[in-house]
Amino acid sequence: MPTIFERLHGGELPCARVYVDDHVFAFMDAGQVNDGHVIVASIRPYETLMDADEDTAAAMMRAARRIAIAVEREFAADGVTILQANRVAGWQTVPHLHLHVLPRRQGDAVTLGWPRRDPPFEQLQAMAARIRL
Repeated sequence: MPTIFERLHGGELPCARVYVDDHVFAFMDAGQVNDGHVIVASIRPYETLMDADEDTAAAMMRAARRIAIAVEREFAADGVTILQANRVAGWQTVPHLHLHVLPRRQGDAVTLGWPRRDPPFEQLQAMAARIRL
């Protein structure tokens, strides 16, 4: 069964499109957090960033950057948050690779927080060694 983003890209459902290339398409989020909130989604139905090929991942960030510049300018944003989530535990709500370009204003009440743990430097070094490329 196609994802909602496949249905939007295919024209089965309407969307206010702002960008498309060979890898991604972008459209206004129907649930605008702030005016100018855009979703950038992969055209292929990858579920997460880790499933995507590198060309798609790079195309998503290139598109997000271009859209962020336009959103900040056109909506007179004080800043922009780019959010990309993977799997339910990572706050992903739609099982199709996407990211949010969210214009921000001082005092807009949008929150994103997590507890800071401050492990010792030696522990940071050990964690880095586990994933070093």
